[in-house]
Amino acid sequence: MATEAHTEVPAEGHKGAFPPFERDTFASQLLWFALSFVILYLVMAKLALPRVEGILAQRRRRIEDDLNSARRLKEESDAELVAYEKGLADARSRAQTMASETRHQLNAEAEEARKALEDQLNTRLNEADRAISATKQAALGNVRGIAIEAAGAIVERLIGAKPGGKTVESAVDAVLKR
Repeated sequence: MATEAHTEVPAEGHKGAFPPFERDTFASQLLWFALSFVILYLVMAKLALPRVEGILAQRRRRIEDDLNSARRLKEESDAELVAYEKGLADARSRAQTMASETRHQLNAEAEEARKALEDQLNTRLNEADRAISATKQAALGNVRGIAIEAAGAIVERLIGAKPGGKTVESAVDAVLKR
């Protein structure tokens, strides 16, 4: 099935000028244009523009209120930050003071303990010195007797006869005095 294509131009075509430019209707079109413009202008001036202006003013006020609120909150947060930093500095100062006091107290206690231990050690050292001196004196007293006996034994061995007790004692005393 084939369809026929029509290439004919309709017999009744538009033969005049473009309708807005026709001379017969130009005046009435100009009048309606002016009337429509005035009505549209009045509608826009009395209804739409005041409404838009109100909306813009309301937005402007809301933005200003938000900015004022943000400024106020920033000032409050700055004040809180200053108070926090001051509190932190005070806490650090108190902590340093407490640490210093504790350090001084512990140093004083350690110094007292050191002095007590030093006194105790000095007491023991004096007792030990006295014991050493007593032992030394006792040993020196025994040394004289041992020296006398040893000298008597040596002389007896060398010469074959035992010397007199007083002679050996005087000889040992003479040597010990040097």
